[in-house]
Amino acid sequence: MARRSNRTALILFLVALIIITGSFLVILAINLFKGENDKGSVNPAVLGYELKIPQILEDLNPDLNVAEYVLEAKEGESQFIEGLMTNTSGYNGSYLGPVLKLRKGEKVSITLKNSLNVSTTIHWHGLIVDGEDDGGPNQGINPGESWTPEFVVDQNAATLWYHPHLMGETADQVYQGLSGLIFIEDEVSDKLNIPHDYGVNDIPLIVQDRNFNSDGSFDYQVSMMDPVPGNVMLVNGTISPYLNVKEGIVRFRILNASNSENFEFRLSNGENFYQIASDGGLLSAPVKQRRLFLAPSERAEILVDFRASKEPLSLLANGIEVLSFNLEEMKTDYGVIPETLAVIEDIPLGSSPNERNFVMQSMGINGTINGKYFDMNRIDETVKLGETEIWTISNVGGMMQTSAGHPFHVHGTQFQILSRDGQKPSLAESGFKDTVFVRAGEEVKIKVRFTHKGVYMYHCHILEHEDNGMMGQFIVE
Repeated sequence: MARRSNRTALILFLVALIIITGSFLVILAINLFKGENDKGSVNPAVLGYELKIPQILEDLNPDLNVAEYVLEAKEGESQFIEGLMTNTSGYNGSYLGPVLKLRKGEKVSITLKNSLNVSTTIHWHGLIVDGEDDGGPNQGINPGESWTPEFVVDQNAATLWYHPHLMGETADQVYQGLSGLIFIEDEVSDKLNIPHDYGVNDIPLIVQDRNFNSDGSFDYQVSMMDPVPGNVMLVNGTISPYLNVKEGIVRFRILNASNSENFEFRLSNGENFYQIASDGGLLSAPVKQRRLFLAPSERAEILVDFRASKEPLSLLANGIEVLSFNLEEMKTDYGVIPETLAVIEDIPLGSSPNERNFVMQSMGINGTINGKYFDMNRIDETVKLGETEIWTISNVGGMMQTSAGHPFHVHGTQFQILSRDGQKPSLAESGFKDTVFVRAGEEVKIKVRFTHKGVYMYHCHILEHEDNGMMGQFIVE
């Protein structure tokens, strides 16, 4: 009996040893895979740099009703960490790009020159344009070539952005620095008593997470599971930035330009701020908030009243300081928080709208929509021009899903959220959107209508998921 017990104990010991050894080897393999090109990571400690403000690109056409811009995608070097240079990419510079200022009703021409050594595209994220001008993955621009889309701005004031969209390369090219902002203005925004002095009280904030090697190079890592989150936060390409602000109301246009990370923003003193716009433009009235959640590619405009602040103040993202404020005690036109902003026209639904379902499912870094991986040669949906539809977007999770959810982006339109799991959307999501975050197990219904013809994309805006199949293609005709 004792011999049998000893044998059983020995067997159990050997089984446990095999399991522990196997787990160790799996962990070792994952770490080797993730760090095979790692040169030693670095988390720079700096006292702070003044926040960089992107330049506004010069309009080359003197006609007030016509805008003509030239962008050049190129490689360069940027200094994020004192004494170290990083190989980067940018538009008209070494990192990020200038702001494109457009007006509703304006005729616009934008030329992109590709001076990279690889192909690229440029997608006008949030702009409502014909499919042939959208800049999706089927509109690649080879090295040394140019592309010049032309369109008329056909939407209200909003903060949008532009970035590459080449299939399989989007995540890498955005991580290297290819992103920029688009401002649309109109008569409604002109008349509002909100800050309009760009770089003074109207401040863009492009927020990204990055990892760096000890030599200053980017340490971009993607495993079979998901991208590795960055341990360094950049705002407008600045590490540990500070901003000098006057006593009064300041407008911040915030873009989550991360490849994959969600950000929850709040002020360090816990005070309220006022959200005045979402992806597609102004809300009907300011929404008082203490926290602002933005998934990758989502935007929001907020107003912060610095008159009441008598202590050091900073903006936090996920509890980490991303921007500190130096308050200048100067008498200014303080401004006010408006009671109303814009009239939000409801997208007409009709009596029996067509309905479609989009089911997102992921397996580590890979993913499908409606059980299909993206195929450039396949049209997944055909949509009628000008007809409102109800799209139900659900996230059923999946094997090895590590992300909290999926930001679902639709090209060629601005939609309205009908419900989240049967509940009405929050006031902050009551305006126009082009991206909606769908948590695991959640179902979101949207009203969507297309006013321009062409081929467009819908996809998860975790860029690594998009690059690995979580995207579909539809045609509006």
